[in-house]
Amino acid sequence: MKKKGFKVQRKRKRSGFFFTLIILVAVFVLIQTPTIKKVLYPYPYRSQIEEYAVQYEVDPLLVISVIRAESKFLPYSESHKGALGLMQLMPDTAKWIAETLGDQSFSESQLKEPAKNIQYGTWYIANLQKEFRDIELVLAAYNGGRGHVNEWLKTEQLKLDELKTEDIPFGETREYVQRVLENYANYKELYGLERTR
Repeated sequence: MKKKGFKVQRKRKRSGFFFTLIILVAVFVLIQTPTIKKVLYPYPYRSQIEEYAVQYEVDPLLVISVIRAESKFLPYSESHKGALGLMQLMPDTAKWIAETLGDQSFSESQLKEPAKNIQYGTWYIANLQKEFRDIELVLAAYNGGRGHVNEWLKTEQLKLDELKTEDIPFGETREYVQRVLENYANYKELYGLERTR
């Protein structure tokens, strides 16, 4: 009697396992369809992103990839280090950007306004692109600071001719660069063709 009950339990466990496996495979397949994938990789603030991306000559899909990694599209985000808004700009960096752009009306509270945050964040990416050119270095500088990236290049912790994300010395920055690059690949796959029509 015990053996029969044990066999029934094993059959139930096996069928439960296969049912769970089927559900997981179905979810995975659904996630790969563009319509469902766009739920995971939405494109909010598109008109503002594209406006400033054109103005500052930055790929808008890179900008939305940074926003997804930085704030998950929440305009009132604030990090434990004090970075603010969609693109998580530090107030000191934003003040420097305002001075450089001649924006005398800028105040720190504006960093929680999507348009201003996107404008400044996009300008900052463009500024970093002029200095570093390589997307991985640009993202590393955005997250870890341009001073650190310049130091890593100077001390050859990072080598331009054989640049690898894995070689970025700061773990947080390394993970950040990988996350944004993954976002960027997905955004290019989902929205890239729309830009060529």
